Amino acid sequence: MMSVNFSKDAAQFWDKRFSGAEYVFGKEPNAYLKNQVSTHIKPGANALCIADGEGRNSVWLAQQGMTVEAFDISTVAVEKARQLAKHQLVSVTLNVSSTDSWTWKPNHYDLIAAIFIQFATPNMRVDLFAQIRQSLKPGGYLILQGYTPKQLDYKTGGPPSIDHLYTTELVQDLLRGMQICDWQEYEAEIHEGKGHHGMSALMGVVARKI
Repeated sequence: MMSVNFSKDAAQFWDKRFSGAEYVFGKEPNAYLKNQVSTHIKPGANALCIADGEGRNSVWLAQQGMTVEAFDISTVAVEKARQLAKHQLVSVTLNVSSTDSWTWKPNHYDLIAAIFIQFATPNMRVDLFAQIRQSLKPGGYLILQGYTPKQLDYKTGGPPSIDHLYTTELVQDLLRGMQICDWQEYEAEIHEGKGHHGMSALMGVVARKI
C-alpha cells in the first residue's frame, strides 16, 4: 500500500504536471475503452474510473448514460475534470483520492475503467487489483489499458521503469479467476494530448467478474 509520504509526493508531482491550461492527455476518451464499452456495457451502468486525471474517460462514460464516479490523487486534475464535465453538461461524482484511501464499495460497479494506471508499484498493484475485483458486481467488467515493456523503446508516454509495465504473465496472474472477454497486445499510433503521443506498445484487456 502507498505510504502517506508517497501519496503526498505523488499528489505534488501530478498537481505540477496538470497545472497548465491544456489537458495533458486530451479531452477525448481512450480509444480502447470507447470500443469495448460499446460491446460490453449498457446505459444506466454504475461505473468507476480509477486515477482518471482531468476527466476525459469519466466524462465520456457519463455522456453514454452511465452513473459515474471517478477519483484522482491530483486536486488540480480533479478541478479540471469538473470543468470538463460542466462544459459537456454531464454529472460525474469526482473525488480527490489515492487508490489506497479510496472507499472501495463491495459488489457495486458494473464497470471499472483502469486506463494507464501504471503509477502502481508491484506491491501496490496486487492490492489494487484485489480491490477492483471486490468492487465489481458479479458479471461486472474491468476494462484495462496499459503499456507493455516494448514501450521503453518508443518513449512516447508511460513510466520509464519496466516494473510498472504489463506483461502477459503479470496481467494473467492479477486477473486469475476472472473471465477474459478480450485480450489484445498491439502497437499503434495514439494521440492522447501531449502525454501519450506517437507509436506505442499497448495491452488492452476486458475481464468479467464471475
